[in-house]
Amino acid sequence: MKVAIVQIPPIWNDIDKSIEKMGDILLTSKEKGADLVVFGENWLCGYPAWLDHCQDVGRWDSKPIKEVWSTMYRNALDVKGSSFQRVAKKVAQADLYVVLGCNELIRGGKGNGTLYNTVLTLGPSGSILNHHRKLIPTYTERLVHGQGDGYGLKAVDTPFGRVGALICWEHWMPMARQTMHDQGETVHIALWPSVRERHLLASRSYAFEGRTHVIAVGQMLLKEDCPLPIAPDAQMPEGKWMLEGGSCLIGPDGALLTDPAFGIEEIIIVELNLEEAVGEKMNLAVSGHYQRDDVFVLSVNKARSRL
Repeated sequence: MKVAIVQIPPIWNDIDKSIEKMGDILLTSKEKGADLVVFGENWLCGYPAWLDHCQDVGRWDSKPIKEVWSTMYRNALDVKGSSFQRVAKKVAQADLYVVLGCNELIRGGKGNGTLYNTVLTLGPSGSILNHHRKLIPTYTERLVHGQGDGYGLKAVDTPFGRVGALICWEHWMPMARQTMHDQGETVHIALWPSVRERHLLASRSYAFEGRTHVIAVGQMLLKEDCPLPIAPDAQMPEGKWMLEGGSCLIGPDGALLTDPAFGIEEIIIVELNLEEAVGEKMNLAVSGHYQRDDVFVLSVNKARSRL
């Protein structure tokens, strides 16, 4: 199985140009022999890294902050609207499975007026196979994103196995992890702003715990694309990147199969030997022989809370 990890930035907060860029990336990935293409957290149209690196982002009723959020909102993806239809068409043209992180909006009904940190798993026809909204926005993300629900805590069947995904700090939510392990993932996609040391640690731990391959995918963001002035004491990478990727492939024993790729703007092709996971389950299977259902009971509400 070949996976294309998209470590290329979108066109920041421009959904039309980003969808066109996504289409080109998909066709190039197809030419490279990919079976699955993965885009990072909020790839469409950009992770809001300014929350962590700019000044006064928490100021009440701040016109510059509201303008930045309004731009995010106008360029978010409506899964029931024309923007998603364009995404679906690009996916169908490439005839690939796709995992896509995005800012999502709901235009009408329950949930409208809020942005969600969403990951979509799409089939080669462009249809939505799974639709997961991040359960808890992390810290400053709560200024721009709403809470998700348990509806999307599932893996989907593909010709090469069962594919699941979680977003960022969901990898430190034990019950979310167990819920996904119970789905019998063959491949897990871990979406991060960038795969810093602690994020890599969580991704490797997830692979070891779930006995599954993990694709840790990080975003790329140019400092010049930051919509607000960067704070003088902001800690970030040297050079032109605010987010610098770090994407990598991790084996079902938690070992790194590729080194994290920092500061590299490219489509990274990785090849997975899915049979490697089978033997690892002999000594640890957290949904099987290493689970005590007579002691622990996990109940999950998978209802969709907002349409």
